[in-house]
Amino acid sequence: MKLTTLTLPLVGLAALVALAGCSAPATTPAPAATTSAGAPAASDVLASLGLSGLSGQQIVEKLDQDPTARPLQLKASVRPDHVIVGDGKAETSVPLSGANEFYLSIAPFASQTHDCYFHSLATCKGELANTSVHVTITDAAGATLVDADATTYANGFVGFWLPRDISGTVTVTVDGKTGSVPFATGAEDATCLTTLQVK
Repeated sequence: MKLTTLTLPLVGLAALVALAGCSAPATTPAPAATTSAGAPAASDVLASLGLSGLSGQQIVEKLDQDPTARPLQLKASVRPDHVIVGDGKAETSVPLSGANEFYLSIAPFASQTHDCYFHSLATCKGELANTSVHVTITDAAGATLVDADATTYANGFVGFWLPRDISGTVTVTVDGKTGSVPFATGAEDATCLTTLQVK
């Protein structure tokens, strides 16, 4: 097959999309919702998605735990200090406030995973959906932050609210198989953890 000059940029674009996984690029700012004529306000965006009156934390939990098959018909990306939500016409940014409010969404896997940095509540899908897991999260000093049985959501993830500006280790056990990976909760750190293989 002969590649034309038009085809080459399209092939490059397709490769970039494939590498991006389920997260939005780190350099893409969230466009602010606006109230100018014809453009919906932030409250209209949230209302169109059934999210009116919810805090950023509530939006993250509601969408991550949504039992609907992915992709959802919206845009929602978790950043370290806010969640970006869009309805296809406009987007808005809702803050994640508080000292204990870094959301880390974890998708343990046995054989298949995907690249991810900022967790997409609408498109990310892990291998082990609706699976019983045991999760232990410790900080760098060895203090236990989480030691709990959980069930991964329909999207294959399970999420935890952790203190900001720490680092440590996440360990997950599934059917007697265990894996561990490091994590961090700083202002530039990932909200999506897809590198934890259980074996």
